[in-house]
Amino acid sequence: MSGRILIPALSGSIFGAGLALGGMTDPARVRGFLDIFGDWDPTLAFVMGGAVLVMVVAWQIQPRLTQPLFGGGFNLPGTQDLTPRLIGGSALFGIGWGVAGLCPGPGIAALVIEPVSAAIFVVAMLAGMVLVRLFERNG
Repeated sequence: MSGRILIPALSGSIFGAGLALGGMTDPARVRGFLDIFGDWDPTLAFVMGGAVLVMVVAWQIQPRLTQPLFGGGFNLPGTQDLTPRLIGGSALFGIGWGVAGLCPGPGIAALVIEPVSAAIFVVAMLAGMVLVRLFERNG
């Protein structure tokens, strides 16, 4: 397997394992985090905090690099104004996350743990992506 596929596959596997170990493939855990007036579960806050710490380190190291260790160049997002597309997409993401208890990363990782219920989520997510593309192309 070439490095072009091996490194992303390894990175994705580590990411998925981290989500599974953190309990983020369990929709009940995510819903427990969102239930601030009921039986609140702070686990997601700790997982997010760990991700923020990793990114703080990455953003400190990146400016010192001329190019990525495994890639041709950096593809960093720019800063732009808030657009209706961004706000609408964020709202849909949040609603879907709250209803399903999964977002794309944990949904895909959950395919290994609970393939049937996760497959329903992943198929619905992919269908939504296709619908957005069709809507934007025709709109």
